[in-house]
Amino acid sequence: MLQDIEPYLACPHCARPLTLDGRTLRCPGGHSHDLAKQGYVSLLAGDAHTGTGDTADMVAARGDFLAAGHYRPIADALAEAAVAAVADAADGGLVADLGAGTGHYLAHVLDALPGRPGAALDISKYALRRAARAHPRIGAVVCDAWRPLPLLDASAGLVLNVFAPRNGPEIRRVLRPGGTLLLVSPTARHLRELVATLGLLSVDEEKQRRIDEKLGPYLTPAGRREVEFTMRLSAEDVRTVVGMGPSAWHTDPARLAERLTALPDPVEVTASVTVAAYRR
Repeated sequence: MLQDIEPYLACPHCARPLTLDGRTLRCPGGHSHDLAKQGYVSLLAGDAHTGTGDTADMVAARGDFLAAGHYRPIADALAEAAVAAVADAADGGLVADLGAGTGHYLAHVLDALPGRPGAALDISKYALRRAARAHPRIGAVVCDAWRPLPLLDASAGLVLNVFAPRNGPEIRRVLRPGGTLLLVSPTARHLRELVATLGLLSVDEEKQRRIDEKLGPYLTPAGRREVEFTMRLSAEDVRTVVGMGPSAWHTDPARLAERLTALPDPVEVTASVTVAAYRR
């Protein structure tokens, strides 16, 4: 799995190419990075902090919710957009998923793009343990989205970003000329039936405009579509979707359990996202 993405990797210390030697990645500068027994490799700089990464409980919740198929329309829309984005590319390069989590969406895209290698990039080792097993062509790499990414310049033909941090300068650097960023972000209607009742974090109505402004200096908008559908969620499903997202950092489990009693079981919940494309 790591062999597939080795030609695209860069040392986090000196940005020089990495070569796989057994279970170790080495660069010409003498830096080495050992492959973990769970299948991922850490390419974090020595002073990096991993405290913002998803916890084991959050990753388990996400794995359960996504495996149940509740967000399948989002994965399908992303795969369709990926196929359209690379249709005219003679040499597509790497598919890099920035903030890949468990690798669920990247695996779905790779199924639609036969032969393309995929890099799952995330700061959570718990997530990457799953991502490393999510697809035969995924290589899993621990890194910090807000620092220089451990990828060579112009190495990716396609970058995915699903509910994850967006580092505009680095995304532009790793994209090939003509390459595409596919960005999935929630609209203000996402999970709206749960936000007020359960005290969840809400989405700003101006979120998409702010994303466009931040990416504007680096990438050009190349189309978007909204994907909206209704899910029927049990009380356990609701507990899981809360536990897998950013609200998990701000929600007291006892308070959540109490508030869940105010919801019907099952409850109809809106999923609403924007799938936006940006070109280098």
